[in-house]
Amino acid sequence: MNITHLKSAKLFKTEPFWLLSIAAGLQAIYLTLVWKADDVGHLGMSILFLFAISSILWDKRHTLKFESDVFSSIVGWLIISWVLWQSATHISEYALRVLSFSAAVGVSLLASGFKGLKQYWEALTILFFLEIPSVLAELFLDISPLSAKFASLLLWYLGFDVTLNGVNIYLPTGSVKVVPGCSGLDTINYLLGISVIALIMFPIAKNKRFFVALFAMFLGFALNGVRIAILAVMVGTNEAAFHSWHGGNASYSFGVLAIVIFGLVYMLLLKQEERQIQNKEQS
Repeated sequence: MNITHLKSAKLFKTEPFWLLSIAAGLQAIYLTLVWKADDVGHLGMSILFLFAISSILWDKRHTLKFESDVFSSIVGWLIISWVLWQSATHISEYALRVLSFSAAVGVSLLASGFKGLKQYWEALTILFFLEIPSVLAELFLDISPLSAKFASLLLWYLGFDVTLNGVNIYLPTGSVKVVPGCSGLDTINYLLGISVIALIMFPIAKNKRFFVALFAMFLGFALNGVRIAILAVMVGTNEAAFHSWHGGNASYSFGVLAIVIFGLVYMLLLKQEERQIQNKEQS
């Protein structure tokens, strides 16, 4: 009994289990709030991003240094207190979108202080791209007119009698209005975040990284334009299918398709670089 107690005491002394518990608890609260907000898409992406972060930190677990100071700890606790306060009150959509990143910054300061934040740059960067760009885009950017133009152009090329008036797409069978929530910003931001995960976990040549992120954003925009075009066709012909593709389960298939396409393209890039390295070694 005493031996077991000594082993447990040594384990808790050498490993920061309390920091892990705080981090896990805060992220669990965040995921619960997203689930209660009925934001299924963001919930799924948050879980995916957190799995990627867990993998990265697990690989680095033996090299992490836990050397925080009083000032860093105070700032860390203040950030964590803000996260808990927001979680307990009527939280806004924008505050909810930054909770995970804020909690990670607070725990990182508790663990290693400001000087040690660079140890967690991969995790913090991934969480930053999960949340911050989407909030900034929704506050300062509206691509609804551009999305409507792209979707109407697709319909015109396919031979439909389409008319565009601002963000309204008119067909003989009905019309759709492209509002900011359907403009594709979320899809673009999620794919940008996934490209960041890919570049961090499976790095490629520096001269290709910018184009990978650019391709991810264009892919998200293009696929959302296809979705809008499909909705415009369905609105007057199949109302049940329209509602399913607009906000139902079928609408998430475009997000899955975007991730699959991006993953395949990135795998091709990785294989291309492997062949180039092998050719250089052989020559």
